[in-house]
Amino acid sequence: MTNLYTEPLVMPGVRLGDENPLPQFRDRKTDRHVVVHESMPKEKQHLLGWETGFRVLPYRVQDNYTRQRAPITYKSIVLENEILKATFLPELGGRLISLIHKPHDRELLCRNPVFQPANLAIRNAWFSGGIEWNIGQVGHTFTTCSPIFASAITGAEGEPGLRLYEFERCKKLFWQIDFYLPPNSPWLIAHTRIANPNTTDTSTYWWTNIAVPEGRNVRVLAPTNKVIYTDMTGKGFDFGFADMPNLSTFDGKDASYSLHSGSASEYFFQPDYVDMTWEAALDKDGSGFVEASTPLLRYRKLFCWGNHQGGRHWQEFLAPGGKPYIEIQGGLAPTQLHGLNMPARADWHWTQIFGFFQGDAERVHASAWETAWRSVDSDLKSRIDAQGLSQMNELYSERSDILSTEILHQGSGWGALEMERRKSRNESPAPSSFVFPKESLGDEQRKWFTLLNDGSLPEQSPLEIPGDWMVQNEWRELLEISVSKAPNWYALLHLGVMRLEQFDADGAKAAWRTSIDLKPSAWAWRNLAVLAHLQSNEAEALACLQRAWDLNRHTLELAQEYLQALCHTRRFDEARSVYDSLPVAMQGNDRIQILHGRIELELNNLEAVEQVMACEYAVVREGETELTDIWFEMWYRRMAEASQRTLDENEKAEIRKLYPSPALIDFRSIAK
Repeated sequence: MTNLYTEPLVMPGVRLGDENPLPQFRDRKTDRHVVVHESMPKEKQHLLGWETGFRVLPYRVQDNYTRQRAPITYKSIVLENEILKATFLPELGGRLISLIHKPHDRELLCRNPVFQPANLAIRNAWFSGGIEWNIGQVGHTFTTCSPIFASAITGAEGEPGLRLYEFERCKKLFWQIDFYLPPNSPWLIAHTRIANPNTTDTSTYWWTNIAVPEGRNVRVLAPTNKVIYTDMTGKGFDFGFADMPNLSTFDGKDASYSLHSGSASEYFFQPDYVDMTWEAALDKDGSGFVEASTPLLRYRKLFCWGNHQGGRHWQEFLAPGGKPYIEIQGGLAPTQLHGLNMPARADWHWTQIFGFFQGDAERVHASAWETAWRSVDSDLKSRIDAQGLSQMNELYSERSDILSTEILHQGSGWGALEMERRKSRNESPAPSSFVFPKESLGDEQRKWFTLLNDGSLPEQSPLEIPGDWMVQNEWRELLEISVSKAPNWYALLHLGVMRLEQFDADGAKAAWRTSIDLKPSAWAWRNLAVLAHLQSNEAEALACLQRAWDLNRHTLELAQEYLQALCHTRRFDEARSVYDSLPVAMQGNDRIQILHGRIELELNNLEAVEQVMACEYAVVREGETELTDIWFEMWYRRMAEASQRTLDENEKAEIRKLYPSPALIDFRSIAK
């Protein structure tokens, strides 16, 4: 028997504070430059880097959190049968936080015992553990720490199922995952759909990110020996192509065992010619987690943090009190830096299954790579094969338009707003499975609903936070018409954001200058500072930020950017004065404290630097080395002062050995 129910889930966590009010504009280079090794086949270089530059708008950054955890009650949705129990968190991107195999009372995923955000996602906040659904743009997805819609549906045998869905604002896509767990099924079935009902193509992205327990005897297998691997050690290229299991990035050791890697590492399996693609993480007994899918979701990945201080610290930092983990992933493109075009009117479907696997331990851990993966392939296909998965996909594709029986959790109001916009303009609607109740419209959406219906964006005080941004072309067209008839400072502020995000620098500058002429605001001055920085005019950028700061000295994010600009232009005395003028609560902010450490280092106040280095910081970016850089520079300066001479590189290397950075501040992705 299958059951679907909601229940409270209490665990230590932190609340995400208000989102960053300052728009973070996309990279001017929409295509990322990727350097490949000569081993990379030409066909694997197609679309590599295409449309993978940083992009976050219209979403705002989620960077307001701490490491002060307390018990929090979350809503969980449970889908359960006689064999599996799956627990989802609709408030946190629909994360499948737990998948328990009941006959063995075994957790198949790596379950994070806390909700502790860290700076790894597109919007900053991310947490580890479970299974994450990533759509839209390269990286941990826009809604990974945000609520999404969840509703009850009915399975083919009359059993209850679960639908997760949302409107993805950046690429104007609608996505849903229908989960089924028929009675006595050993597989949790996930039928995923991405719909592009628009008249234009768009770039897109999908990777299912699965955290599973890491261990010395845990082996990751997939049905191919061909991989694209990432070189993070600075050898001069980003991607190479090789045969498993002996990769150079693992120092010649078997790369299917993650703890053989001294640094953070990842590689992408290329099972181009197999009939069924899958990936498994199996322990010393040959048992563990397995997933498989229909061919559209063809590619697979392993990510590990590495067996070094920085990597071990990241594990504990992300999941205090939890277990080490690795990520195994399934994606639509050969790597996560391969672009992917989704045609206009396209409607993509695939089916993925998750469950417990028991293999022959001796063959699973055979030294011959092909022996190992073929043993899993054979055993798995005795339970589910490509034809069986294809039949599932046909069945659930046909059922993907069935209406939900009950909405269990509401996501954002942006889907409802988009439905209203499409209806008002007689555009083709999204598929009928996407139900966004009108009551989901909130204050932010109602502003734009007013523009849609009345032709104007309501004005507000320049002292208020501007709110959510919009960059969709259709909304820009409406706003352009509005300001041509009755301009107001607020509408022009938003119009400037739209224009710069679409690379119209002159138009953005004109909009913000006119906005300031109507009513000066810190927000418009700050955006002009960003534009000046993009045009390499640092003096103008700093002057604009100073104007913004003079108008608004109570916004934390403005203080951060102003201090960063002063440090960037090496005006450290002024930076210290600004820091000293801040309220104590603002001084205590993580990012401002790290800036304080840099300021005191450059002013040679090394005792103050050491105090900054004694703290734990929540917002350090993945791969960021600012803290360790400050630490080592502090010791270089001390030793140089003691010896009264300039140190050479060999002496600096020796100092790094004598005074290693504390684990508390070590977030390096490579061991050096």
